Amino acid sequence: MRVGDAPPDHGEQIPLGSLCEVTAGPSGSLLDSLHDGPDGVPVLSPPDLADNRTVDTRRLRRVSQNEARRLARFALQGGDVLIVRQGALGRLALIDQAHAGWLYGSSCLRIRPWRDRILPEYLAAYLSHPPVQRVILNQALPGTVPSLNSAMLRELLITVPSMDRQDAVAEVLRDIDAQIQIQRQMADRLDALRPAIFGELIQGTRATWR
Repeated sequence: MRVGDAPPDHGEQIPLGSLCEVTAGPSGSLLDSLHDGPDGVPVLSPPDLADNRTVDTRRLRRVSQNEARRLARFALQGGDVLIVRQGALGRLALIDQAHAGWLYGSSCLRIRPWRDRILPEYLAAYLSHPPVQRVILNQALPGTVPSLNSAMLRELLITVPSMDRQDAVAEVLRDIDAQIQIQRQMADRLDALRPAIFGELIQGTRATWR
């Protein structure tokens, strides 16, 4: 390091429980009234958490407004990180403001960052980093269905750089995610066009056979 250069901001190792509130989902018995209809408040479960740290809304299940009020302590806020604790361990989503007020099921843990210490975008990226995912999976309780609990997750050490550094990391990752989304949309369009193009090519080929 040259004289006058700032030292690298590697951050310090801090237990997750000192940075966030970690809350397990309601027991299954509290969600007996889940239904597939269009009315009510959505309840997120592991299949609703997509691979790109977003929420997949195509197969949502819901509870009535009355049930949602009774379960208000399990409501989500924008900036929460929802992580699977049973089943597809480690899969997670960063909750945005559009999903505020939704609930989450018993197979998930809600991580609510204290934003004066850690940014939600940075935390979601950190927890989905492959080496960190391996640590999380290695901590899972053995059994027919491996699981995590809130106490274990609170003890997970998180590398926490300065807020400026966290913001810079989050900005770069947002740009990358935007490019990934553009490429996926292009791939989806090409995939949709493929049958039509194939049909036209077959018709053209058949015309040369006559």
